[in-house]
Amino acid sequence: MALNGKTILITGSTDGVGRWVARRLAADGTHVLLHGRSQERGQAALEAIRAEGGSAEFLPADLSSLAEVRRLAEAVLARHDRLDGLINNAGIGTGPDPSRRETSADGHELRFAVNYLAGFLLTRLLLPALRRGAPARIVNVASAGQQAIDFDDVMLTRGYSGVRAYCQSKLAQILSTFDLAEELKGSGVTATCLHPATYMDTTMVRQSGTHPISTVEEGGEAILALAASPELEGRSGVYFNGRRPSRPLAQAEDPRARERLRILSERLTGIGPA
Repeated sequence: MALNGKTILITGSTDGVGRWVARRLAADGTHVLLHGRSQERGQAALEAIRAEGGSAEFLPADLSSLAEVRRLAEAVLARHDRLDGLINNAGIGTGPDPSRRETSADGHELRFAVNYLAGFLLTRLLLPALRRGAPARIVNVASAGQQAIDFDDVMLTRGYSGVRAYCQSKLAQILSTFDLAEELKGSGVTATCLHPATYMDTTMVRQSGTHPISTVEEGGEAILALAASPELEGRSGVYFNGRRPSRPLAQAEDPRARERLRILSERLTGIGPA
């Protein structure tokens, strides 16, 4: 879509692939809403975009707190009546010690909270602005690393593994994307998700001790395609592996599992249907 004059929020856009996508969108005329936890990194990202002639603003929030997610949404809506896009990119990896279970400010398993639940809530809160911006696009940055959700122990209180937690949170993003796409049919707002690239050269990957095997640019181009490519106008409820439509783990295509996750997410966040 034509990006000049559009407004798009990108979570986790002060570093890594999110920052790369933000700079590319801004260079094409998008007003970019940057998000991150660090005021210092946020200011640096903001100054870099402005130095290149782009338009942006920075909105800080710690997505491990649902209260801060709400404050982020309030800040966006106070400044912008409509949004043309939302890229839920922020996330955390398996952690420095994958055997140590961590919890969010609200007491939820940390990876489920940050990687999935924050984006679920933020999306629901911003849907009125996205509907007003229609045609608008929601892009959820998931992963090919997926594991089925155990609805009897979603918070992984038994046999915890950071890898399992990360993979479960990423599959939750995909289930929720498919579910949301169904709810938004006919609204002009689309929802897609993707695995951008494998082990990009990002802080998350390096901190996990994994050797990067792909570039931020490769993953960024895949995200940009879903966010702005004219060829994908109207495509919704699709999972992409890079630039190609693909099939996620089977649970993502189970309507009952999607419903269970939606009901759980609405209860945990205190927000109703889309």
